[in-house]
Amino acid sequence: MSVNVNVNDEKIINNNESLTTLNERALKEKKIVYSHFKRLIDIVGSLIGIVLLLPTATIVFIARFILKEDDGPMMYEQLRVGKDGKYFRIYKFRTMVVGADKILNEYLENNEEAKKEFEANHKLKNDPRITKIGNILRKTSIDELPQFINVLKGDMSLVGPRPLVDGEIELHNGNPDLYESVKPGITGYWACNGRSELTYEERLKLEYYYIENMSLILDIKCVLKTISAVVSRKGAK
Repeated sequence: MSVNVNVNDEKIINNNESLTTLNERALKEKKIVYSHFKRLIDIVGSLIGIVLLLPTATIVFIARFILKEDDGPMMYEQLRVGKDGKYFRIYKFRTMVVGADKILNEYLENNEEAKKEFEANHKLKNDPRITKIGNILRKTSIDELPQFINVLKGDMSLVGPRPLVDGEIELHNGNPDLYESVKPGITGYWACNGRSELTYEERLKLEYYYIENMSLILDIKCVLKTISAVVSRKGAK
């Protein structure tokens, strides 16, 4: 009797192991299909974005000249941390004055409240570095358009967590391994659920939610909600 029980138990264990293996294999295959499909959408989306970028760059160039804010380059480059902790150069329309870092340091030294705000959120509501045209570019999110180049290159995705500067995630007690396990995105779950209205901690929670629940449906929702947020300027910087 005991022998039969042991044999049945073995069969149950083997069946459970087989089901687990099949589920793991199916999940892995699903992730691979999603990854390839996501990349295909990124390529198509970035090509469309670059087509929009060309006339926009011309308009920005003319506006900078008219407003006499054409000191320095029109485009801004900065090293950011990407997938697997690899660094890449992110591209944006420049929205700040030349010598912005020096101006920021002087401003924070003389303004304790602003210093606390910057340390907590890594941004300022009344940022003295931002130009007139830069303010418009940020509120309309046009400053992000050059990042379609990053998407085409494969450094970024259309949807993903915000690309961070070196050491930023550790500064706010985040999880670098999890955060850097996926490509950063032009938009993300935080961007379509509050944007600049959120605290840094709230934003991180949304970023991790996306990373742990990535799917084509979630990506589509993020894109549609981001378009709605940009048009309504809800949560704009």
